[in-house]
Amino acid sequence: MFKTKLSESRAWGEFYTLKLMHRHIGAIAVLILISLLSSLSGTPDRHTISNCWEGFLWGLADPVISLDCLIGILAIGLLSSVFVRGAAIAGGFVFAAVLGIIIHLFQLNFPGTEIAIAISTIVFGTMLMIPNQPNFIILALMGVSAGLFQGYADAESIIGAGIIPIIAYILGITLTLFVVAMSAREIGTAMGMGEINRILPWKISIAGFAFCAIGIVFLSNSII
Repeated sequence: MFKTKLSESRAWGEFYTLKLMHRHIGAIAVLILISLLSSLSGTPDRHTISNCWEGFLWGLADPVISLDCLIGILAIGLLSSVFVRGAAIAGGFVFAAVLGIIIHLFQLNFPGTEIAIAISTIVFGTMLMIPNQPNFIILALMGVSAGLFQGYADAESIIGAGIIPIIAYILGITLTLFVVAMSAREIGTAMGMGEINRILPWKISIAGFAFCAIGIVFLSNSII
């Protein structure tokens, strides 16, 4: 009798975990769809922001329009799920991205931004393929570095914009980064990335391989 109840409890727990993971995947997909639809008024590479509403919409869209940037956000979220306090890693990434925007606004030069983003994507993908848990401090520093470069690259959209559109843009980009990174973290937690015996490790490895491949493509394009 006890074994039956225990089995039912485990089955219910697995069902709830799977359902929660699907909700977070759906949240990311919906946000990406909204971001892409909001960007129809301009082009991903060249667009201008003239008012508060455009600033907020492009803030939502910019982090997910570029595939290598989106992959970087997903990867840092998945990797942060390995640690109990991994939310600080994802939060540090988001904060660093906002700081990168401010640095660009002050016209401080960050050379090789696209190359740095592509390299960080490759490194994050490699870390997902390796079964051993990454070091917390190293991952946190890498997350901050990747966030700085990504924020710096995204800030190209708001050069010359007014103060209110800039604030709206920062709010939009912070919302997108936070939702995607934390949702990816919850997905990683649901898949058991923090456990010794991982659940569905092959899916994580495949994702890491795909992230590496995308990063290599973008790196080669940046160098060429």
